[in-house]
Amino acid sequence: MSRPTLLAVAHGTHDPAGPATVRALLDRVRALRPGLRVAEAYAEIAAPSLEEAAREIDGPVVAVPLLLARGYHALIDIPGRVHEVCDPGTVTMARPLGPHPLLGDALIDRLAAESRDLASVDAVVLGAAGSSDPAGVADVRTAARMLSRRLGRPVAHGFVAAGAPGLPEVVARVREAGASRVAVAAYLLAPGFFHGRMAVAGADMVSPPIGAHDAVARLILRRYDEARARTARSVRDTRPTVLAGSVGGPGATMRPAT
Repeated sequence: MSRPTLLAVAHGTHDPAGPATVRALLDRVRALRPGLRVAEAYAEIAAPSLEEAAREIDGPVVAVPLLLARGYHALIDIPGRVHEVCDPGTVTMARPLGPHPLLGDALIDRLAAESRDLASVDAVVLGAAGSSDPAGVADVRTAARMLSRRLGRPVAHGFVAAGAPGLPEVVARVREAGASRVAVAAYLLAPGFFHGRMAVAGADMVSPPIGAHDAVARLILRRYDEARARTARSVRDTRPTVLAGSVGGPGATMRPAT
């Protein structure tokens, strides 16, 4: 059987810098694993759409949502649409990217590049788009704890779209607690509308989106490999058990083969 194509499905944005960032990230994935077919797709707004990209794939597919938390797109929308276009027997869904420590590595690099001196920052807040799904909110909370451990300091979190608490309120709260210089670590994969909302949330600095970072490229491949391994285990578990002595008629002994 041929190696499945990695179908990378990002959210999508009107900002042309968004797809450009995704393409640069997928180029890093290809560089890390030469020979692997990697297809670019978007859940909405940008092109190619998920359906357009999936129809171009001949053979098995592992769909990897380029999303940092669970939610409607990762759990319902993308899996449903991929299975509508492709033969369900050829499709494996991977988990969304986050939360994962590799994303923390990338966030710290982006923060350090923006501030040049993280020691001068009094408070760090993880800024995320948000989700109406409690699982997505929980994932961002977990990501904030992971970043807190990596930085060795408390990291609050806030949202600029759905969910609570709102990022402007969190920034104001940490200022009231005594922080004079506040940094927002943008928990976003690519530029777009949500990054613009973070820029006006009242922080002194906002890191760039995570973007085309080697740690994220490695994480995409990890999610791809995890999904393939899960499928392989499922196939093994559904194979019939071969019983020693099952050939030989009514008196055969039925015991597992060793």
